[in-house]
Amino acid sequence: MTTNHLDAALALLAEFPVVDGHNDLPWALREQVRYDLDRLDIAADQSAHLHTDLARMKAGCVGAQFWSVYVRTDMTGDEAVSATLEQVDVVAQLIARYPGHLVRALTADDMESARRDGRIASLMGAEGGHSINNSLATLRALHTLGVRYMTLTHNDNIAWADSATDEPGVGGLTAFGREVVREMNRVGMLVDLSHVAASTMRAALETTEAPVVFSHSSARAVCDHPRNIPDDVLAALPANGGVAMATFVPKFILPEAVSWTLRADENMRAHGLHHLDTTAGGMKVQHAFEAANPRPMATASTVADHLDHMREVAGIDHIGIGGDYDGTAFTPSGLEDVAGYPNLIAELISRNWSTQDLAKLTWQNAVRTLRDAESVARELQTTRGPSNATLEQLDGQS
Repeated sequence: MTTNHLDAALALLAEFPVVDGHNDLPWALREQVRYDLDRLDIAADQSAHLHTDLARMKAGCVGAQFWSVYVRTDMTGDEAVSATLEQVDVVAQLIARYPGHLVRALTADDMESARRDGRIASLMGAEGGHSINNSLATLRALHTLGVRYMTLTHNDNIAWADSATDEPGVGGLTAFGREVVREMNRVGMLVDLSHVAASTMRAALETTEAPVVFSHSSARAVCDHPRNIPDDVLAALPANGGVAMATFVPKFILPEAVSWTLRADENMRAHGLHHLDTTAGGMKVQHAFEAANPRPMATASTVADHLDHMREVAGIDHIGIGGDYDGTAFTPSGLEDVAGYPNLIAELISRNWSTQDLAKLTWQNAVRTLRDAESVARELQTTRGPSNATLEQLDGQS
């Protein structure tokens, strides 16, 4: 990769900026300052505390961001719903606070309008079906509030869907789980298959009538981690029309980092901390472990290896980018924070990716996927109304 490659990347991104599928800034704001935006003002340099601030987003040529309105899986029932609403609220606060930089986006047309205006289209994605407390009405309410995808699970199984990082529970999706997918199709909420078991991915693809997304997952053939996408699922994306957005999390992309991260997670738990804790206290423990146990280092080239493979299997029309910034303790060299996207594009240019292919990767594929889901929803709404089915009715569970 050369200076010329970086210059070419910046020129490409000026016209076709990055749509990033997943950023956990809302959760970081909850954990670090309990949503006090005066204490963690992203108009200022927050590199000591966050992967994300406005200046670095501009440097990274971010044109649209799906902000994750994630809540932990140990939050259940109404507590999970309330916490998700608080996450939705802080995204609204951010958009209101920085109107010259961020703009609310609900549709593909909104994304294109933001691009023309030079602002960052701000969408939301709920991370984990526990956020709806087994209620299709709650799902619809989140859509009304602007949530445009829901990841069916996070790290743990739920009553109606299996997670990639839990023991098999229901074998993919239950009857209620399939009804959740159908209702998401009907309202126009993208079905996000990151975090779910491969059996859940396949069941969702069998059920869905609209394109799906993987908001932050890479290729399992390149790094054999259950959070990644098997080749048969990648190969099914062209028929579905969806998009797989490669993540930057080292433990998902670099085989050598998998075992290292397991030991780092054990060390966090030994200190009485959640392994995903990225507060100052949590990061102090992580950095001390890293100092004593040097970390295998992923790079932009590591991510490019995944994208090369994903392009080969799924096709250029079905891949994108989902960094997972502020949702991970560690990031690759060259992709340390949201300013790093041009380094990845420069690496791909050095591998002879064309301007047309890169435009699809960074902007066009994600926008098209949302637009197609909107079109499916309009059609479905002419033939069926809202579903009020319950977990008890469809699965015999209370």
